[in-house]
Amino acid sequence: MTIDRRTALSLMIAPLAARAGSAQGNQAPQRPIDAPVDVEVPKPPTAFQSGGKTHLAYELNLTSFSRAACLLTRLEVMANGQSIAGYAGADFSKLVARPGVQAKDPLLVDGGSHAVIYVWITLESGTATPAMLDHRLDMKVGDDPEEFHLACASIPVRKGAVTIASPLRGDNWAALNGPGNASGHRRALIPVGGRAHIAQRFAIDWVQLRDEGSTYTGDRLDNKNYRAYGNEVMAVADGTVVAVKDGIPENVPGGRAVPITLETVGGNHVILDIGGGSYAFYAHLQPGKIRVKMGDRVRTGQALALLGNSGNSTEPHLHFHVCDANSPLACEGVPYLLKSFSVVGEAAVKVENGAPKITVAPTGAGSRTLEMVLQNQVMGFS
Repeated sequence: MTIDRRTALSLMIAPLAARAGSAQGNQAPQRPIDAPVDVEVPKPPTAFQSGGKTHLAYELNLTSFSRAACLLTRLEVMANGQSIAGYAGADFSKLVARPGVQAKDPLLVDGGSHAVIYVWITLESGTATPAMLDHRLDMKVGDDPEEFHLACASIPVRKGAVTIASPLRGDNWAALNGPGNASGHRRALIPVGGRAHIAQRFAIDWVQLRDEGSTYTGDRLDNKNYRAYGNEVMAVADGTVVAVKDGIPENVPGGRAVPITLETVGGNHVILDIGGGSYAFYAHLQPGKIRVKMGDRVRTGQALALLGNSGNSTEPHLHFHVCDANSPLACEGVPYLLKSFSVVGEAAVKVENGAPKITVAPTGAGSRTLEMVLQNQVMGFS
């Protein structure tokens, strides 16, 4: 007797369904035929340099298709068949976030829920940048003592990070909330238009320090007392102005002049199309001080606006990032290399009497070319 394809398929699936159905009784649940998760990388990494080393930053988005909880036990990142990074225990836990869930153990992913694994790999100087990355994710499902070892998420490593000039001039600029795996910007996964994005993956909040380490002098509720206030912000490349927002009143430091919405979150802002699918975003500018309009062609170093304190901002600073679409938040952040800058040191921030106090240690001081600025570095721009 011959068996058609549909019948053969039903014969193959039916025993699995029968065994799964038996779990409705008193028998132990059937072990899944494979690790019951979906793993994807929304934005493959683009390699960039900083401190003489190569860095790769990206995320693994994991969704559980199991009714039982999945305990993540280890993540191994492979290149050319060799492990280049491995995480387990507390080190692994620090990488994992559970959007919308207050989880005591981030590694324990409840049935049907979601986890984001924030990966940041640093390759030592002289190490070749891999062309591809593969991943092995180990996990236990429910009460099953046997681990699954899932080979997943084979992704390319891109090269050619965007090269730009500085958005500012002067000395003692601190890159607060700058690129780093624990930065608030790095973890800012925000749904916009029905999709979650990390527009601020490599964003920086630029504040300018005074010699004693404060960002202001005198009355801290007066924007004009902040050293950063009123600085010109500059075009980081030749480009076209593709978005301008103006007319949002400035905040009193520590307060909000307007409710924060999708329209006001960036305050007064400018977006430049700098070519190659990259867009430079400048936020929290002074109202009435934007010097460009939609459609203007600008040149590198051209003044675009004055730095202010509008939108989702607690004090005068420039929020800056580069992303892959013409939107403040509905886009993915991409790394960018500054043509040249001088590192003064590294800032440590603590709060005294309700205001930040910043001390600077001379860590990593020296001149840099074609590197990315990292979190809390303090530098000067010519």
